[in-house]
Parts: sequence; C-alpha cells; structure tokens
Amino acid sequence: MATTFGNGGGSSGHGGIDGEVEDARPCLKRLVDQGSVESRKFYLARKTAWEMLKDRGYKVADSELTRSLAEFRSDFGDKPELERLRISASLRSNPSKKILVVFMGTDDIRKATVRALHCQILKESLSGLILILQSKMNSFARKELESFPFKVEVFQIADLYVNVTKHYLMPKHEVLTAEEKQKLLKKYQLEDNQLPQMLRTDAIAQYYGLEKGQVVKVTYSEEFFQLHEQYRCVV
Repeated sequence: MATTFGNGGGSSGHGGIDGEVEDARPCLKRLVDQGSVESRKFYLARKTAWEMLKDRGYKVADSELTRSLAEFRSDFGDKPELERLRISASLRSNPSKKILVVFMGTDDIRKATVRALHCQILKESLSGLILILQSKMNSFARKELESFPFKVEVFQIADLYVNVTKHYLMPKHEVLTAEEKQKLLKKYQLEDNQLPQMLRTDAIAQYYGLEKGQVVKVTYSEEFFQLHEQYRCVV
C-alpha cells in the first residue's frame, strides 16, 4: 500500500490521482489484531508445543501445525479455558508412551497446586508431563514435582511464543540415538567428556527434552560459519 503525502494544497490528505479519494484507514485496520492478547499468546505457545512434540517423535496431526490464529479463536474463543488447551500425544515409535501438556493459571504455583494436579492426572497412563506456566513456581512446588513417577518439564509461556529452532541463525540440531552415539565415539576414539558440552538448561536441550549424556549433531550454515558440523554432549 502506497501512502501519498499532501503538497500544501487545500485537501485534507484524502486527495488521490485524478480526484479519486484515497483513505489509508481501512488498509491499516486490516493490520490490527482485533482479538485478545490472551488468545494470541496461548495460540503461539500451543503451536510451539505441538511443533516441539513432533520434533521429539510424537504423533501430531498436520491440522495442529497449520491452524491459524483465526481458527484457534474460533475453536477456543478469545478467553480460552486452560482445561481445553491441554495436549495429549503418543510416541510414533511406541504409542504406549504418552505425554501430557498442561497450561497452568496466573496464580503462583505452590506445593498444594502441584499436589492437586498430581491427584487430577493419577488415572492417566503417562510417561511424561510438560507444564506451561504463566507465573512463578516456588522451590517447594519444584521439589514436589520429583514425586511424580515420570519426567516433568517446566516452561514459561513467554519462552514458547517463538520456536527457537526456527530462528534463521540457529543451526540444525539432530539428536543421535544411543547406537549412533557409540559409533561416533568409537570412530574418533573419544569419551563423552571430550566432546563439546551443551547444558541441560540450554534452550535447544529443553526444546528436545534432552538428558545428560545424550549427543546432538549440530550442522551450521556455511553462510555464517566455516565449521560445518559439530557434536555436543549434554551435561
């Protein structure tokens, strides 16, 4: 859309070519998000969560990855109910292994909150749980997470507004299987601690849910780096 500035004449800025009236307001209005900020943040975080699960090997419907913001608002409304935002997915390689993604409320997460959640999902046969927080979680609540019989991961919702793996400067990351890791170490006659390290708190390690000892192949774009490939071990 082109914007024409006045040249000092008697018009009020609406004069176009050959006397046509040009009003920029309808064009600008289309760029304004008419929905709530709340629905937008849940849409972005939930979409990243689906992408994260797919990259971890979980079965994810294409419709969940291509759902638009307008479709999300049509399905969940401008003020989505947290219960309806939950995600359940099974591993493609082992459907018996299921993970649950739960969006938490805006109140601070305390020990009682975690206990209540534990009781709520006891009947579910889970192998993992992801909590997406909108508030702080105190140390007692984090300690209580250790009582769950499976791995529990915690993300702040703001950290999921953007998929970190899709940044144009982010190199490609591939998680090696245990067999691939052993072949790599044998080929170069290395031990785990001789590989470059990646902390478990690293954004990429958290995205893939990596554990200590896992190895990631990092492929850099030759446009930005001379070193093309690197292997990093999670510590």
